[in-house]
Amino acid sequence: METKEPEEVFDQTIREFLQTAASSSPTPGGGSIAALSAALGASMGSMVANITSGPKYEHVREQMTEIVKLMQSAISESESFLKKDMESFDGYMAALGLPKATDEEKQVRSTALQKAAVQAASVPLHLMKRSYEIISALSEITEQANKNVISDLGIALIMLDAAVQSAWITVEINLGSIKDTSVRSSFQTTGAELSSRSAELKLEVLQKIKEKLV
Repeated sequence: METKEPEEVFDQTIREFLQTAASSSPTPGGGSIAALSAALGASMGSMVANITSGPKYEHVREQMTEIVKLMQSAISESESFLKKDMESFDGYMAALGLPKATDEEKQVRSTALQKAAVQAASVPLHLMKRSYEIISALSEITEQANKNVISDLGIALIMLDAAVQSAWITVEINLGSIKDTSVRSSFQTTGAELSSRSAELKLEVLQKIKEKLV
C-alpha cells in the first residue's frame, strides 16, 4: 500500500489512515497513533467547552472561549507531532542506510544515527509534555463544564492520557539507542515523571467526573 506523504496525513479519511497504519508500512506507527490520540482528546475538550455556553454559563464564557482556542491549537500541534514522528523514523532509516566501509564513513554514520535516535525520542517526549498541559487545563473546568457533556470531558482526559502513555513507551524504546548518558538520563527522568503525573491527574479528575454522573 502506498504511504501518504506526512503533510497529507490529516487530509486522509479515517479509513485510509487506519488501513495504512494496519499495513506493513512502518509509518504511521506508535508515535503517530499517540499524536492522533492527543488530537482526539483535544477535540472532545473543545466540544465540552463549546457546549458549555448560553446564559446559564455566561460567568465562564471567557474561560470556555480560551479552552476552545487551546484545544484547537492542540489539535494542530498534534498533527505537527504526527508528521515529525514519521519524519524522525525516516531520518533514522536514512542514517541506518549510510555507508560504513571506511572509518570516516562509520563515524559519519554513527553521528547521524545518534542524532536520529535523539530526535526519535525527543518528538514523543514533547508530545507527552503538551498532552499533560492540555490535561491540566481541562482538569480546571470539571466543576464549570455542562453536566450533559461531562462524560465527554472524561473521554478527553482518557484519550490525552493515552497519548502520554503511548508516547512514553515510544520514548523508552528509543532510549537504548542513545549513547549520551546525560541525554538518556534526562529523557528517562522527564518521561517517567510525566507518565506518572498524567496517570494520577487523569484518575483524580475522572473520579470527580464519575461522581457527577449519578
